[in-house]
Amino acid sequence: MCGIAMVRLLKPLEYYKEKYGTAFYGVNKMYLLMEKQHNRGQDGAGFASIKFNVNPGSRYISRIRSNKQQPIQHIFKKINQRISETVDANPDKKDDVAWLEENTPFIGNLFLGHARYGTFGGNSIENVHPFLRQSNWRHKNLIVAGNFNMTNSKQLLDELIELGQHPKESTDTVTVMEKIGHFLDDQVESIYQEIKEDYTKKEASPVIAEKVDIVRILKRATRSFDGGYAMAGLLGHGDAFVMRDPAGIRPTFYYKDDEVLVVASERPVIQTAFNLKMEKVKELEPGHAIIAKKNGKVSVEKILEPLEKKACSFERIYFSRGGDADIYQERKDLGVRVFPQIIESINGDIENTVFSYIPNTAETSYYGMCEAAEDFLNTQKTEKILTGGKNLSAQEVSDILAIRPRFEKLAIKDAKLRTFITSDDSRDDLVAHVYDVTYGVVKKDDNIVIIDDSIVRGTTLKKSIIKILDRTQPKKIVVVSSAPQIRYPDCYGIDMAKLGDFIAFRAAIELLKETGQYQIVTDVYNKCLKQRSKDDAGIKNFVKEVYKPFTPEQISAKISEMLKTSEINAEVEIIFQTIEGLHAACPNHTGDWYFTGDYPTDGGKRVVNEAFINFYEGNNKRAY
Repeated sequence: MCGIAMVRLLKPLEYYKEKYGTAFYGVNKMYLLMEKQHNRGQDGAGFASIKFNVNPGSRYISRIRSNKQQPIQHIFKKINQRISETVDANPDKKDDVAWLEENTPFIGNLFLGHARYGTFGGNSIENVHPFLRQSNWRHKNLIVAGNFNMTNSKQLLDELIELGQHPKESTDTVTVMEKIGHFLDDQVESIYQEIKEDYTKKEASPVIAEKVDIVRILKRATRSFDGGYAMAGLLGHGDAFVMRDPAGIRPTFYYKDDEVLVVASERPVIQTAFNLKMEKVKELEPGHAIIAKKNGKVSVEKILEPLEKKACSFERIYFSRGGDADIYQERKDLGVRVFPQIIESINGDIENTVFSYIPNTAETSYYGMCEAAEDFLNTQKTEKILTGGKNLSAQEVSDILAIRPRFEKLAIKDAKLRTFITSDDSRDDLVAHVYDVTYGVVKKDDNIVIIDDSIVRGTTLKKSIIKILDRTQPKKIVVVSSAPQIRYPDCYGIDMAKLGDFIAFRAAIELLKETGQYQIVTDVYNKCLKQRSKDDAGIKNFVKEVYKPFTPEQISAKISEMLKTSEINAEVEIIFQTIEGLHAACPNHTGDWYFTGDYPTDGGKRVVNEAFINFYEGNNKRAY
């Protein structure tokens, strides 16, 4: 769930100096694009630039990375320092664009930025994108950054070894870069062999740059990739590409005019940075790549045959910026569509119910829930007035109209602690201190309805939220998830990797024990083991059988029971969005494997079975 940003200036730098008053136009836009995607990367950030028009011996690639607490601000502070030092030391050159391009770091024609959301692995600087593959041949320099997880990293590593390589690391990022780099090297060498009779090596260089076929390189390099990805790459001589996975799991948007090509992970980021209307920003189609050649030609090309589009629904529910017009409406609709379950839970008693939300990412679905509550109450008011007719006095009508739902800010986050991805050994200690409660707005024996964007582990609910809400002495606490029950691990970029972490999975296991059906667990384990030797294409997701004996309502009831501790006085009920409600709210993002187990790639099915084997054997590790 990282964020990527790429800017390709399509005019000479003098153009931007004359029109916008600065030769640093590209750097400034990159800062906006990256900062507006800070939601996608609190763990690290990186930036790289390439200059086109510099002499041999001058640095033409600049790269900076940071894993500091505010990584985006940190890298751009460093960039500004480097630029200021150069300009201050040569004040007579501050308006000489050609000199600045030749001598000032990070001033260039092509830029790539990355905001890192670390799912696993260390948070050392070596894990921060962009990654750089260096060579003295300008064409063979490769810079890669992406928003991706590969389910078959080991297979890709083995393929590299078969090609004669000895990768220095086994991470999927390094593997992906080396795979692309191998076919880049191969093509550059082939082109040189074709033209060497007609050109000297020096003369051959620009010819090779023109002839490099990125489409062919990507087709050869990515044909065995299995995962969700939006992958960006820069070649040292100035070509660039951004490619999206065939199922469209990870998001990619772009905009082009005669001045600039810009690509980013989120649409509103581009809209804000370049002041654009929504329809101007296009979505990159699954399996396609947008390719910018050094000569300025930009095209969108099909690299891999698109699969059924399964764009990630969790992007819409939780991860993406809520300022996107479509996402905002979808999140509101999620709140509306779960409301019928809410009204049933509180027996229609809106007058004695306080509605709220937690955390801030649930605020938009909260607005949808509020609108649904108001609509429900207005229907009740209308019925009372129509039923009373002429027998109602003006005061009675006024009293009916004065009834309103009670919307309050109940839970307050005291500290910016990311319990969602904090390491397991420290999470429990943190969650009890994350939230505080607003006192004085809940009457004794009120209902509290509090909406969350999703419920993954249930840890924060059990150890913090339900406890603090219970202090207000409500009759009932109803926790509403705008997402359905998260039942299966993700292997495409979100830190939800272990089955045993999920409260829905643990609830299903408890129900199997209580109903004398625990043999299903052993049966599923044996079926998963038998599939280990099969190719991915032949694997089935047998973990679905764990949930099959029970309705979603039964699992929700068990979750409610598991999250209520003995010290809680109020009744507790957990309500989840339905799968049908999710699809109705997010019709163009049907990637729902977290909830249904319907993985969009074969590797996903292998991962979920491997995750079950780890659970059964007590192996506290990831399955990919």
